[in-house]
Amino acid sequence: MPGSPYTDLDRPPLDVRRLRRALLAPAGPWRRLELHAETGSTNADAAEAARAGEPEGLVVVAERQTAGRGRRDRTWQSPPRAGIAVSVLLRPGEAVPERDWPPVPTSGYGWLPLLAGVALVEAVNRLAEVDAVLKWPNDLLVGGAKCAGILAEAVPGGMIPGGDSLPPAIVLGIGLNVTLRADELPPNPTGLPATSLRLAGAVATDRDPLLRALLRAVAGWYDRWRYAGGDAGACGLHSAYLEACDTVGRTVQVLLPDGSALSGTATGVDDDGQLFVRTAAGERRVSAGDVLHVRM
Repeated sequence: MPGSPYTDLDRPPLDVRRLRRALLAPAGPWRRLELHAETGSTNADAAEAARAGEPEGLVVVAERQTAGRGRRDRTWQSPPRAGIAVSVLLRPGEAVPERDWPPVPTSGYGWLPLLAGVALVEAVNRLAEVDAVLKWPNDLLVGGAKCAGILAEAVPGGMIPGGDSLPPAIVLGIGLNVTLRADELPPNPTGLPATSLRLAGAVATDRDPLLRALLRAVAGWYDRWRYAGGDAGACGLHSAYLEACDTVGRTVQVLLPDGSALSGTATGVDDDGQLFVRTAAGERRVSAGDVLHVRM
């Protein structure tokens, strides 16, 4: 049947009822899950909901994005049901007494995209059984090629009915290439080749358990990070990130947001999630930029 989600048997549709039963629970952070057959951007949808007063815990999933976004306003697209496109809405500045979560200061928010990267590595390595690592800050690499990316966006706080104010929201968007074929892979403007789990030889490419594992891993790390008041060292996130990050110890070139570049050796990640790069002129601390792993 034309237009049916079952026309490609290698890419079955997600079942929103099963996902809701598996993921939505009073004891967890996920409170509401939307599944769209097609949308422009899951991040844009979640951000719009945040501006309208949506509380923490919204999950937006799309079978296909037509205007997905990455860092520096790059586009990210995928054929229908060939990948995972998911965004979650978090409000880390809001205390949650029933979970013993204090408010996290805004200075700690920079760890959220790295937290999502650690969760993604754990889910992919456990289910797909591929050797996935992170390129700072949060690109997922498999076999040296990019398989996923993460985009975090801040949304100013707003008002909810009744006049109460809400703290700012952070929308975390994750795009994972699952069953894309070689002729469907997107170009990468930084020159890094793209891949998918299927092309990388993954043992599992069923998006349903992959999405469940990813959201559960994000929830687990978010719980630990919130309980620690956003202290990435105290909750173990800092060390877990260093273990997953393939950038530290490598010779790198960093393309900075202002158009300049620096070269050197990545030596570590500080308490704020910034990258240390030892250059000929001394050590630099990088808060944003595209990192290229330089082959020697």
